[in-house]
Amino acid sequence: MRKVVVGLSGGVDSAVAAGLLQKEYEVIGVTLQMQGDCLNDDIADAEKICKTLGIEHHIIDCSEAFEKEVKDYFVSAYLRGTTPNPCTRCNRYLKCRALYDYADEIGADFYATGHYAFVDKLNNGRYALRSADSKKDQAYALYMLTQEQLGRLILPLGSYGKDEIRAMASGMGLSVSEKPDSMEICFIPDHDYAKFIEEYTGEIRPAGDFVDAKGDFLGHHRGITHYTVGQRKGLGIAFGEPKFVKEIRPGTNQVVLADNDELFTDRLTCSEVNFMGIDESGAAGQSAIAKIRYSHKGEKCSIISFADGVMTIEFESPVRAVTPGQAVVLYDEDGHVMCGGTIV
Repeated sequence: MRKVVVGLSGGVDSAVAAGLLQKEYEVIGVTLQMQGDCLNDDIADAEKICKTLGIEHHIIDCSEAFEKEVKDYFVSAYLRGTTPNPCTRCNRYLKCRALYDYADEIGADFYATGHYAFVDKLNNGRYALRSADSKKDQAYALYMLTQEQLGRLILPLGSYGKDEIRAMASGMGLSVSEKPDSMEICFIPDHDYAKFIEEYTGEIRPAGDFVDAKGDFLGHHRGITHYTVGQRKGLGIAFGEPKFVKEIRPGTNQVVLADNDELFTDRLTCSEVNFMGIDESGAAGQSAIAKIRYSHKGEKCSIISFADGVMTIEFESPVRAVTPGQAVVLYDEDGHVMCGGTIV
């Protein structure tokens, strides 16, 4: 029987993924310990899952890599005035890499996770993620995976909704069937990014000026790490009309505010482009549907150019609050990820 290494977070999704794969594979459960002692509860849940399913359980200490690849990246990006997406980077450089390497180490054929998406091999010979129909589609979060990583990845949950998964978990006798979903950024449980950055760096970011697009003074801000493009609430200053963050300028320590209609644009550029369903040689001129954030429904666009590692995209209709540091992911009409990059 072929072997598959399943990444077990201690949550219901990965638990059911392991249970489903037992029908066809010898399953080995692996939990990646990211933050020292902080994940003891999740590790305990993962151990219970493996005991219930009757599979091996192994723990890999990834805390050092997590510090470097995820936390350091997150903090440095915020200090540059951008709003990073650490989960996309973690999936490629830490989670999938660690599971892939462990599968190699023990001679397993595949590795698997509890993400909601599909992996398809296209007619052009390339592997690509395909969006799941459920509300929890996670192809966007996995857009950075390489062809090598995709070639051995199994995603067994793409066809199911969350309610179905919880019902299956209950049917398997898994204690995590009603466990709440994990938060968006696992290492900032209180969602106070500015506080985390101050504690991580040991420095308090200086206050500065709110300005308009012309540079005219509007008031004082608390430090650039408190803000992101498109933000309205929590500005700490009242105006006679709604104002939104349009731009963050770390060089001058300014935060640019604007009216809502000034937040729309029909073009963006991105770097660190990862090609998935297409390769870079045929990128320019292709049409796609682009998502500029996880919750974005998507907008039709065309790839205008790709040169020197930078891609330019033009939208059919203007999109709101394009945010430097976030991921833009392009899909074809069948829901396959074509490519994606970090918004500049």
